Amino acid sequence: MATSAILLVACGEQHLLPTPMTTHITFLRYLNRTIQSINQRFAHIFCSQDGDVEHVRILREDGFERKCQLNAQDCSLHDKSFGGEKKGQHAVFNVLDTMLISSLERLKIMRENISLVKIGLQGYACECNNAKNAATIRFLCLEGKLVAALRLRRRMAQTGILPDVYTHNHIVNGLCKFGLMEKAGWLVREMSESGPRPNCATYNTLINGYCAVNSIKKALDLFTTMSNTGIQPNRVTCNILVHALCEKGLLTKARKMLEEILNDDNGKVIPDLVASTIFMDKYFKNGEINWALGLWNEMIQKCTRVDVVAYNVLINGLCLNQQGNLAYGYACEMLKNGFTPDVFTYNILIGALCKERKISEAGYILGVMSKMGIMPDQISYRIMIQGLCLNGDIVRAKDLLLCMLNNFMVPKPIVWNLIIDFYGRCEDLRNAFFTRDLMLAFGVLPNVFTYNALILAQLKSGNVHDARYLKEEMPAKGLRPDVVTYNLLIGGACNIGDIDLARQLYDEMMQKGCEPDLITYTEFIRGFCIRGNIKDAEELYARILKSGLLNDHVPVQILFNMYCKLGEPIKAFNFYQDWLESKQDSNCG
Repeated sequence: MATSAILLVACGEQHLLPTPMTTHITFLRYLNRTIQSINQRFAHIFCSQDGDVEHVRILREDGFERKCQLNAQDCSLHDKSFGGEKKGQHAVFNVLDTMLISSLERLKIMRENISLVKIGLQGYACECNNAKNAATIRFLCLEGKLVAALRLRRRMAQTGILPDVYTHNHIVNGLCKFGLMEKAGWLVREMSESGPRPNCATYNTLINGYCAVNSIKKALDLFTTMSNTGIQPNRVTCNILVHALCEKGLLTKARKMLEEILNDDNGKVIPDLVASTIFMDKYFKNGEINWALGLWNEMIQKCTRVDVVAYNVLINGLCLNQQGNLAYGYACEMLKNGFTPDVFTYNILIGALCKERKISEAGYILGVMSKMGIMPDQISYRIMIQGLCLNGDIVRAKDLLLCMLNNFMVPKPIVWNLIIDFYGRCEDLRNAFFTRDLMLAFGVLPNVFTYNALILAQLKSGNVHDARYLKEEMPAKGLRPDVVTYNLLIGGACNIGDIDLARQLYDEMMQKGCEPDLITYTEFIRGFCIRGNIKDAEELYARILKSGLLNDHVPVQILFNMYCKLGEPIKAFNFYQDWLESKQDSNCG
């Protein structure tokens, strides 16, 4: 058996094995068996005198190389000498040489295969690492961590590998959301020069970013660049630009662009639901109801498949133009056509009814929402509570507030402020501060409007110093008093005739960088008139008139009433005539 192994190796037969490791193991087994056989018979090789040299044939090929060929049929399994003489010895050594050369060649092939496997694994690991980095960049962009995302992109670029266009679009979108349009434009230009090549989504994102920062000209220039680079604009591009142009009031230009992009082969404009909805909304906001309804009928006639959003725009536009009956009719038509109204539809109807002071009908709609399986949201409750407060029904407003809390819906500060403000105007300090405490108990922090409502409540009750204490408390809560805060306090000081306190608050207001407005000066005029200091009131009025701040009749009415109280009706009449002339001159200018 060992002899057969030697013959097989000597003849250079190579067994095809599945892996380099298996080849290596097989070779070691053969080598071990061969060495054992040689040790057992090595003495017979040199001692044997009898043998047949014909068993071994030494062949010369091309005069370059001496090879040994040992034929299996010429050897006897019982021959222990292998030809015993010197010629036989040379044959055995030639067999060993051939065996070693074959083994070295196999080792070389095995090492090369192992190296190729190692290189392949390294390439696969590198590819996986690049995919992981790209996913990390996208995640950082979604989280708003653009500095880290750009740093990781730069690190990938230094290794000679850039993220794909999908990942770059995430970076461009993040930059546009933060208004970093120069950086976003630079990145798109670099993509055009170095890769990956921008696609339509890249340009749409950048165009939308320019429109968001009111740079319509740059958006249109980018639209031209997009076409010149061979990237065909799509409907999304068109809708972004149409919406921006409509917001600017350029409806004619928007319609022209719509026709240029969305024309089919027959030259007919393909109805586009999004673009048509944008136009309809703009017509309603401009008060052009006939144009809006004409566009709606055109959409229906061209069999454009309308949706809930289109109906919401239609109903909201009619409500804005005081066409409530038409709005309710289209809401019914919406249901007949199989469209289920959503929370926006109901909020539009509730808001319109509250503006018309139809609070009962609005409350009915709010109840219908729940029965239809649509839960009211924060906006629904805010609109309803605001309508109830304006109507003076604080009991139902507070019940709705408690209903929100029972439904595990913590109201936003504006809802709490509406109720606090109502109590303040009714001089109900106890309920105002109780609502504030309840607000804090549910983890809602008061804002500037909350404090202004509480200050008003204190002033309504004549507690000027307590109102000032609330103003002093605001910086400790991280809040900064605004012009409304100071106007309330200055008005409260003037109402009690404390002009010195009012001037002190005015100086503090200027030091804090809070610019006075017409209400500030009006409160001072009232304070001067209360104290009978008509001269200071007239001087301050002249300053207001000269500065151009005067845009309502309240300061004029205060002085007019003051002249009448002083028994000077002629002066009051002349003063009023002068004001009318100054107002006409300002309108002509």
